[in-house]
Amino acid sequence: MPEKIRTRFAPSPTGFLHIGGARTALFNWLYARHNDGQFILRIEDTDQVRSTAESTGAILNALLWLGLNWDEGPFFQTERGEIYREAVERFVDEGKAYYCICTPEELEEKRKRALAERRKPRYDGTCRERDLARTAGSAVRFRCPQAGITIVNDLIRGPISFNNEELDDLVIERCDGWPTYNFAVVVDDVQMDITHVIRGDDHLSNTPRQILLYEAMGAAVPQFAHVPMILGADKARLSKRHGATSVTAYREMGYLPEALVNYLVRLGWSHGDQEIFSKEELIHLFTLEAVGKSAAVFNPEKLLWLNQRYIKTYPEERLVDTMKPFWEMRGLDTSDREFTGKIVADLRGRVKTLTEMADAGEFYFNDAIVYDSDAAEKFLKPEFTGHLRAVMEKVPLLQDYTKNGIEGFLRELAEERGVKLKSIAQPLRVALTGKTVSPGIDEVMITLGKERVVKRLKRALEHIESQNL
Repeated sequence: MPEKIRTRFAPSPTGFLHIGGARTALFNWLYARHNDGQFILRIEDTDQVRSTAESTGAILNALLWLGLNWDEGPFFQTERGEIYREAVERFVDEGKAYYCICTPEELEEKRKRALAERRKPRYDGTCRERDLARTAGSAVRFRCPQAGITIVNDLIRGPISFNNEELDDLVIERCDGWPTYNFAVVVDDVQMDITHVIRGDDHLSNTPRQILLYEAMGAAVPQFAHVPMILGADKARLSKRHGATSVTAYREMGYLPEALVNYLVRLGWSHGDQEIFSKEELIHLFTLEAVGKSAAVFNPEKLLWLNQRYIKTYPEERLVDTMKPFWEMRGLDTSDREFTGKIVADLRGRVKTLTEMADAGEFYFNDAIVYDSDAAEKFLKPEFTGHLRAVMEKVPLLQDYTKNGIEGFLRELAEERGVKLKSIAQPLRVALTGKTVSPGIDEVMITLGKERVVKRLKRALEHIESQNL
């Protein structure tokens, strides 16, 4: 086994990158980075019916978005067929595997009979000693030891024993000439010098078979770490009924990659009571010893809270860049970077997701804003015309166009006109934003600038007039 630690993430491209798969990738990536090792990406696409190029692209993009860069790969199993076939032939030549001509119908009959007799449905070894040659439709089975114990020295769960007599002679090459999952995985791990296999504990039942295959190849057995699964709030395995489950969905919903990484690592791993971690901290602190043995429960509210925290503290330039596609998707012009930056500064402390920010910020970009009907009915009325006109006429002359300056100007205007401040501020808010809720009116005015403010006030006055003809 090489001295350098080498981990791998090996998804099947049959859909988007699931939250559980993302956490597995993250744990492998962190373990490799913590130990100055290497992280290998392998695409297990031998299921040619369900595997798609679209899913492969989505998985790669999701990993890159999360910041989980790989050192080697991606390797595709469909491009390694000859390697697997040579390994199968070597097993057969060495007497470690044999050809099997049992038909699917015969195997199903054996399975039913075993269940009826309350026996474990395992292959009964019909072809094991027949010394058959390859024929059309024949498969290849591994000659599994029929006695003894295989021990999985799991780095998270501790040693787990399996009786070899419970493990049947598994198929390592199907009748179509393609390897089965367990065999291809072992061949790849051996060739890629994988030292640590960190994966979900739903794979634990495969591990003793794979250990026997490593040993049959005369290869060093990697160290295994089986991570407990992720559950929904109802303690059932996380699935679509619990809401969004793919990394792509969370990206589209406006979550920051750093927030999702921070949340995923805490699903099963901890460092005291600390909740917020930078990626550098995670690399420094991550160990498998700190991964829990119990299943983790996915809490969407906690993820939302984390995302809100990250939005508030995200570097401004990066947040402007990250928000750009969310607004452009709505047909908004973000070419004025300084203006867009001011909008982000106004909104970042008020939202939990980027989509929420995109929705809340639309009014900044559109001078022809659509007034909320209730807001317009209440505040865009003739009784407020004088206040709005006074603001429109005085704003261009305002020397101190700052937060304090605008606050003072509006208070003085309210005093001058003998009304409460809200009698000016609320109609003004609706005129400028179309809504009764927005960032502070002074912040909105500063970001919009005098010219846009005047233009919107003029339009609001025209609206009031048109409603009262």
